[in-house]
Amino acid sequence: MTDTVPAAALPEPGPGSPPAAGDRFANADLRPVPATERTWTTYNFAALWVGMAVNVPTWTLASGLIGVGMDWTQAVLTIALANVIVLVPMVLTGHVGPKYGIPFPVLARASFGVRGANLPALIRGVVACAWFGIQTWVGGQSIYFLTGRLFGADSWWADAGEIAGRPWTLWLSFMAFWVLEIAIILRGMDTLRRFENWAAPVMLAGAVLLLIWIANEAGGFGPLLDQPSQLGWGADFWDVFFPSLMGMIGFWSTLSLNIPDFTRFGTGQRAQVWGQSLGLPTTMAAFALLSVLVTSGSQAVYGEPVWDPAELAARMDSELAVVFALFVLLLATLTTNIAANLVSPAYDAAHLAPRHITFRTGALIACAVGVLMAPWKLYEDPDIYIFTWLGTVGGLLGTVSGIFIADYWLLRRTRLDVEDLYRAEGRYWYDRGWNWRALVAFAAGGLLAVGGSYSGPFPEDGLIPFLQPLADYGWAVGLATSLAGYLALMRFAPPRGQVLEGGAPTSSGG
Repeated sequence: MTDTVPAAALPEPGPGSPPAAGDRFANADLRPVPATERTWTTYNFAALWVGMAVNVPTWTLASGLIGVGMDWTQAVLTIALANVIVLVPMVLTGHVGPKYGIPFPVLARASFGVRGANLPALIRGVVACAWFGIQTWVGGQSIYFLTGRLFGADSWWADAGEIAGRPWTLWLSFMAFWVLEIAIILRGMDTLRRFENWAAPVMLAGAVLLLIWIANEAGGFGPLLDQPSQLGWGADFWDVFFPSLMGMIGFWSTLSLNIPDFTRFGTGQRAQVWGQSLGLPTTMAAFALLSVLVTSGSQAVYGEPVWDPAELAARMDSELAVVFALFVLLLATLTTNIAANLVSPAYDAAHLAPRHITFRTGALIACAVGVLMAPWKLYEDPDIYIFTWLGTVGGLLGTVSGIFIADYWLLRRTRLDVEDLYRAEGRYWYDRGWNWRALVAFAAGGLLAVGGSYSGPFPEDGLIPFLQPLADYGWAVGLATSLAGYLALMRFAPPRGQVLEGGAPTSSGG
């Protein structure tokens, strides 16, 4: 689909005429980034992904796959393939960043409508706030543990009185980590870029040093690498492989949606494509392999595999080594949490009320919401968090990605009228600011993606029983359904004044 303006008359790629700050649907943070301020290079994007991918959940991904019967080669290959697959929508959606300089909520206006874009922005923002709170709690625990090792097991720090069932020093650590994150994000995206640049090599060095230490302790690696797959390569393996693959894809499905929040600062398409390609699948696969090697060594040393890097670090004899290892874990949590879970809700909150909420104000709101969601309780009850909420949101985010790709790549052929993205009564206004076609496609994709999801840890808890076979493929089902549905609705019931590729102007309403 194109607009009624002839293709030759469409503006060249660029930010267009930026709306004035304080406009009804814009502020300084939502406006297109000027070309002169798009300074992120290939290294910056690669470092961003190293900073986000190197974290404790990534470390333990392989353990989950080995736990279901895979051997280490099958586990690492599954993780690598999943991240190559999720890289595709990541790069496709990220294309809009260097070309137009707009963030994720503004891109959503092209398909959902200027007002309707608040729906995907709200969904993405809520899940990010919850993740932010949980990661902040984990980071606070790292500070608490690190400080405890410095003061000693019999110190006042370890024997502190309790508040709400937990030591007050743990609450203090949690708040300290929370304040540290706020201090970094309030300094803006350029500070985040510089922080990721120096943090990435430090974290990789820390992981390699952990490998060298455990190899030295083990005198080589243990029997884990020699254990055969419990599934083989037959039907049993494929029954486990595809649901596992979807789970690994879902790990970064959130970022595949709001990646324009970062690529809008890119120097060009080459920077975002190569930076993401070099940073995401390679780091995820290499880090998974590293975790398997280190855990294999731990089995040789301790007689059992130790998958939690914090627990493993605590077993080191050297106090200095323990402090460095825990510092790396703290740094990994910090870089992941700010980039993956704070940038998006900051923009999403600003999008809800551009006149009153800036990026920094949105970040503060997200930080507050993350705490108010009581992340320590979510962390304590993974059944409720994973099965009833995160699984549902993951499927819905895949549904939004399908609509984005269909609209931006297949219908508009990457051409947007930037000025109309920021005003009422333009070509993206649709019906009072909402595009009902996107809403219908979203509802259909969401129903198939999450309708059979579990409402608890057991299969019989599925919401809609006959849709349960689709539950393990929620992200892919949602993306494919919404993409096809949106294309069909836009072609057979196109908005007034817009045309299909090579067609004539239409007069249908809405």
